[in-house]
Amino acid sequence: MDPQYDHKKYESNIYARWEKSGYFNPDNLPGERKESFSIVLPPPNVTGTLHMGHAAMLAVEDILVRYNRMQGKKTVWIPGTDSAAIATQSKVESILYKEEKKTRHDIGREELMKKIDAFTKESESTIINQVKRMGSSLDWSRYAYTLDEKRYKAVMEAFVRMYNAGLIYRGNRIVNWDPQFQTTVSDDEIEYKEQNDPFYYFKYGPFVIGTVRPETKFGDKYVVMHPNDKRYKNYKEGQKIELEWINGPLTATVIKDEAVDPEEGTGVMTITPAHSFVDFEIAKRHGLDVEPVIDERGFLLPIAEEFAGMHIKKARPLIVEKLKNKGLINKIDDKYIHNIAINYRGGGVIEPQIKLQWWVDVNKSIKERGNKSLKDLMREAVKSGDTKITPARFEKTYFHWIDNLKDWCISRQIWFGHRIPVWYKKDSKGNIVETLVSVEGPSSAEASAGKWEQDPDTLDTWFSSGLWTFSTLGWPEQTEDLKNFHPISVLETGYDIIFFWVARMILMSTFLLGEVPFKQVYLHGLVRDNQGRKMSKSLGNIIDPLVLIDKYGADAVRLSLIIGAAAGNDIKLSEDRVRGYRNFSNKVWNIARFVTANKQTDKSVDKSTNEDDKWILEELEKTTKSVTKALDKFRLNDAAEEIYDFVWHKFADIYLEKVKGPFDEEQKKITVRETAIPVLYSVLESSLKLLHPFMPFVTEQIWSLGFARDKQDMLIISSWPKA
Repeated sequence: MDPQYDHKKYESNIYARWEKSGYFNPDNLPGERKESFSIVLPPPNVTGTLHMGHAAMLAVEDILVRYNRMQGKKTVWIPGTDSAAIATQSKVESILYKEEKKTRHDIGREELMKKIDAFTKESESTIINQVKRMGSSLDWSRYAYTLDEKRYKAVMEAFVRMYNAGLIYRGNRIVNWDPQFQTTVSDDEIEYKEQNDPFYYFKYGPFVIGTVRPETKFGDKYVVMHPNDKRYKNYKEGQKIELEWINGPLTATVIKDEAVDPEEGTGVMTITPAHSFVDFEIAKRHGLDVEPVIDERGFLLPIAEEFAGMHIKKARPLIVEKLKNKGLINKIDDKYIHNIAINYRGGGVIEPQIKLQWWVDVNKSIKERGNKSLKDLMREAVKSGDTKITPARFEKTYFHWIDNLKDWCISRQIWFGHRIPVWYKKDSKGNIVETLVSVEGPSSAEASAGKWEQDPDTLDTWFSSGLWTFSTLGWPEQTEDLKNFHPISVLETGYDIIFFWVARMILMSTFLLGEVPFKQVYLHGLVRDNQGRKMSKSLGNIIDPLVLIDKYGADAVRLSLIIGAAAGNDIKLSEDRVRGYRNFSNKVWNIARFVTANKQTDKSVDKSTNEDDKWILEELEKTTKSVTKALDKFRLNDAAEEIYDFVWHKFADIYLEKVKGPFDEEQKKITVRETAIPVLYSVLESSLKLLHPFMPFVTEQIWSLGFARDKQDMLIISSWPKA
């Protein structure tokens, strides 16, 4: 063995050996394996690169996979990548404009798809290689991509089945609209950015109302207050009030609704139903008019009269000036800080709009599921215990989200993605006279004759990723993989997307398969910098996991992301922390050098009468029990700390020091009490097995040098030590 462990020398070779062995594939695992264990990789964006969140996810999942493989289970970990439709198209469009000064409309749908395809293929290989660097023992023979042929078929089948069950409909509702990218955006793709804007208090008849967006107020003809607010008890529901407003006299109607917070501002507000989710719901409850003020490009409509056709940013100060001249400004707060919604995939500021879109009805009774709704099925999956969530405190969060779940907008006005399998036949005036919803679409003869026109929209990327646990196993075909591995054993992901992804997978699986998608949900925390701040480009505190792997090795990076990181808790990471665990890799290597410098004897450890030998074997027994128990209960951080403490402090610091004899000048090595040699080998062998899920590279290399019987005998398939 080399004097020091050099991760750069060994890691790529070890991973190549694992791949060549075929042991990542459950079909190639030795022995009879009756019990199965399965995980699907939350698919990273095909356009992305590995970040610390991915690294933490990969470390957790690989530990679970390696542990269960060593437990003798038929273990599979399915890899894949996600198309990340909006982000990918946005990226390619920006490149197109930068290089050719053209937009998607200049080159057309087909040409843009070719450019995106080339871009994603190049990015795909990059992210796959990065995932491998973490030591991830994924079955690459089962690799899936959300837009590949098999997944496309699954998505089409899911849409048609849900449509036929009455769960998918087309209708006008309020959506998150990105005027810059000209598409709807899901709640999951929005981030909130703090911004300082003036907050205006306006005189609205006898009331004072507040807003940060005066440009939306042209259509405000309803004034809303809480029914129990004593300040306004003299105003009655439906009462008409004449008042002066932006463009002249206006008749306002009093509305009483519990959505108003009496403690906020004056306790009175006007509503703009076409451009606010809260206002839209109030209007629906009371049957109020809903009139748009802003168009889909962010320009004011004719209702704004003299301001019509102006962009809202340009119009805002002019509107304020007009209100000021009319004496309708009560006061202005220039220090108002609020959050604005941003499409983090494309960068545009969200402008709520009422649009004709495709929706999933979450409240409709489903006959084939016992007249339960999708919300009922989602709630029941966790309440029944069929799906358990770790940490358990997130169950409360899950139920709260389900209780407040609204119909899901699944259509996007972009070109990259799963195109909606709906075709229209129109009359000479362009009116739809017939609709076809089908996986196959119209016959080739009818399609070529131009009799049918396909819906131009694509599906929300979360629709396809909602099928991930079973589309990756071959659904809608009834495959052996689906039979053997579904529901999957564990779904591991960050706690920040429990609603967006976890809940939608439960929605899809309980309806389409009649069973939960996974038995266990394990939620890891966020990786933060050493000051506890979220990593971001603006703060300049991003740590690149690949840089750390290059410097300190994958084993050190993995341990740094596990020890001290209980499920659902954030972890602070620094380079010093990773450097510390690199030292542990070297410690394990040096222990192995010391032990293997002495030839293994045939003596049994059971016959030793030495008290030190008995002590270390008893400590190994305790550690094996506690590590196994912790892993079974998904306490990965406890398991890692237990084996770390045993190897460094008990095995190395205490036991090795006690068995050392004087230095042998002739052999140039420290002598060892001969009766301790079989104990040393036995403890090291078990320690390597216990460490392997956490530190696969250094342990596999030591195994090959001191314990493997032949080239096929690898630590990755050795049996987990029995207590």
